Amino acid sequence: MRAPKSRLPSLDADIDHFLDALWLEKNLSALTLRAYAQDLDSLRLYLQTRDLRLRQADNADLASFLAARLAAGAALRSTRRQLSSLRGFYAHALREGWIQHDPSRDLSSPRLGRHLPDVPTESEVEALLSAPDQTLPMGLRDAAMLELLYATGLRVSELVGLQLSQVDLPAGVLKTFGKGRKERLVPIGARAQDLLGVYLRQARGVLIRDQAQAAVFLSQRAKPMTRQRFWQLIRHYGELAGIQCQLSPHSLRHAFATHLLDHGADLRSVQLMLGHAQLSTTEIYTHIAQARLQALHAAHHPRG
Repeated sequence: MRAPKSRLPSLDADIDHFLDALWLEKNLSALTLRAYAQDLDSLRLYLQTRDLRLRQADNADLASFLAARLAAGAALRSTRRQLSSLRGFYAHALREGWIQHDPSRDLSSPRLGRHLPDVPTESEVEALLSAPDQTLPMGLRDAAMLELLYATGLRVSELVGLQLSQVDLPAGVLKTFGKGRKERLVPIGARAQDLLGVYLRQARGVLIRDQAQAAVFLSQRAKPMTRQRFWQLIRHYGELAGIQCQLSPHSLRHAFATHLLDHGADLRSVQLMLGHAQLSTTEIYTHIAQARLQALHAAHHPRG
């Protein structure tokens, strides 16, 4: 027995099958079924632009779809409702044996009132990284810390807690421990690799004063750098560079993720480098990157 066709738009077979099941099992109203239909059809159309069908979508595809909706101005409440529709559909697809894994399982609902962080532009980051006086040992240390933070997206606690044993400079990677002591490997990048090498060879020995110390970055007293002191330094260099937005150590983590996405990195890779447990946590950076593109289009396109 099928739901009356007059209640539903014309859809592909999988969506139609799901809506029939909803009508039979839950006796939903025509209005509610239509809302499910519209939610799923918008996903179907989005996936078509990627040459994918509903059964082929993975977690990253769904996260990107929801982030694109938010970037286009969709309300958080309607996006949360849409996520509920996707979860219902993929739970049904799993029960029917159409898919082996539910791609919606690890997606979390967008939070109402979610705040988008201020992210320095690429030119502002360049100005910030150039601000320390690299002819001085502490200036070289500060330049290396800023460059490494921007190159890796480390949390400030991961940066100030970094030890020599965690850095493989010839390989260009470092090992860090994020929340829950979860280990991850992060590429350093050529420029940060070079500057960190110069700091270790020329400045760290001056700062350590013959003391036994495993920390990479040291204070004037040959102690590990603190989060509070690095916070003060990044504000200081932001003022020197004439940067207007409020800077914090987290600003460079935001810039790391956003600028990667601006230049074509995929969301899953950014998630792994940031050490996010869930892809949904990383979605905010897709929102920021797409919002920037929209602002750029509006400012410079003749019909923007």
